[in-house]
Amino acid sequence: MNRKTLVLPAVIGLLAPVLAACGGSDSGSNSGDAIVVGTTDAFKASKAAPAPLDPAYAYDVGTWNVLRQTVQTLMVQPRGDGDPEPEAAEKCGFSDTGNERYACTLRKDLKFSNGDPVTAKDVKFSIDRALSLKSDSGVFALLSTIDTVETQGDREVIFHLKTADATFPFKLSTPVAGIVNPKDYEKGKLRDGFEVDGSGPYTLEAEVKDDKMVKAVFTKNPNYKGQLKVKNSKVEMRSYESADAMGTALEKGDIDLMTRSMTPAQITKLGNVTDSNIDLIEMPGLEIRYLAFNTDASTVKTKAVRQAMAQLVNRGELVSKVYGSQAEPLYSMVPATITGHSNSFFNKYGDPSVTKAKAALAKANITTPVKLTLHYTTDHYGTATQQEFEVLKKQLNASGLFDVSISGTSWDKFVPAERAGDYDVWGMGWFPDFPDADNYLAPFLDKDNFLKSPYTNNQVINTLIPESRREADRLTASKSLTDIQDIVAEDVPLLPLWQGKQYIAARDDITGTEWALNSSSTLQLWELGRGVSG
Repeated sequence: MNRKTLVLPAVIGLLAPVLAACGGSDSGSNSGDAIVVGTTDAFKASKAAPAPLDPAYAYDVGTWNVLRQTVQTLMVQPRGDGDPEPEAAEKCGFSDTGNERYACTLRKDLKFSNGDPVTAKDVKFSIDRALSLKSDSGVFALLSTIDTVETQGDREVIFHLKTADATFPFKLSTPVAGIVNPKDYEKGKLRDGFEVDGSGPYTLEAEVKDDKMVKAVFTKNPNYKGQLKVKNSKVEMRSYESADAMGTALEKGDIDLMTRSMTPAQITKLGNVTDSNIDLIEMPGLEIRYLAFNTDASTVKTKAVRQAMAQLVNRGELVSKVYGSQAEPLYSMVPATITGHSNSFFNKYGDPSVTKAKAALAKANITTPVKLTLHYTTDHYGTATQQEFEVLKKQLNASGLFDVSISGTSWDKFVPAERAGDYDVWGMGWFPDFPDADNYLAPFLDKDNFLKSPYTNNQVINTLIPESRREADRLTASKSLTDIQDIVAEDVPLLPLWQGKQYIAARDDITGTEWALNSSSTLQLWELGRGVSG
């Protein structure tokens, strides 16, 4: 049989798995050994980031994938995506016509994993705590439209918003809105280390070596109440130093499934094998990669320099040389499959042109070649990142207009340096918090943007973002969203590069793999079971 399984989008902008992997079914098993999942995500505690798993701090796909198993949210993105559905809540909804008052009723007899009751006051404590701590990860900005949180009795929570926000239900499905127990989490301090307590489908036991979580054991929470159906009793997540080491572990049977980040070569190899007991599951993805600019830095402060880079980057060549069919060129921060997408960068710059880039620099009286260092992380987005930056360097230097060098740094050092403003230009990836165009724009351009970028545009912040959030029909919001994308293409505080697919490789006795990732790259371990090899 062909071991490559495709999970295709049902409709544009609404992604739903439709084909199962070999041996996959909706019926998993709650018995047997733990299902073992491999990842190259690194979970480190450091002086700069001592609380990697606190919901008020965590803001990357790896840590969120730990929290989504353990810390419950009022809302959750459904199995096949679409609008969020109640999770810790029994029901939620806007209770006014202006989308400024959002009310939720908690499920009856909801409990934390230790047996303590979950009340409306705990929800208020958790939200207020994240907003007041205002951690330097910037994750609190997801809740920035909240004015006050009101409770009525033990089960009613009412969110009064500063302004209309049709995306608010999505935000309540993200880990920063996770419900935590005041007994375990201090109001005015982040929780250091790797302990996590909540009311989600699993409890967590972390194995830590040298301030790094090397293994996470997720055990089914007997007190869990929610809409998720947990199809196993235990899952282990093991962190590997490299994709090659993770792949070897899968081949040997040391792990049952591997997820991000596989190398392009691994994906190609697995997709071409027809007689293996390992399945490759390909799914639509909403991951993007981009360059970010410190617009106060002398090297790129002049807009013409950033525009010249936008004019020179050849996305088609970059994708074909590094990622092949596993990615597609991207001409906006908003992926092509999201409602509101516009090819703003292609509309402005067209095909790569040295002549046009040279003219832009000359008009701004910029002396060439412009000397720059492009920074990237060596261990967070996969080993292909270095090759990607080598291609970018070659493209820019071949123009004669730039003198570019590249520098790679491990994620635990890369993030603090980026936030401190140490980099002029750096590469980042974005896995959406929720599948809406707002989440590809506001986190980078609104107040308290998570990149700590000095770039501001008052029209975007004060008019266009609020205007787009007033529209419950996201098609109606497209005009405002397109205007934002056009401004980004003009000012280039960010330079989108490509949009990627996502993959899982699993031994063929593992069921539920077609549901193991949603379009936002949320790892849904509760979907996995153990069946019959075939």
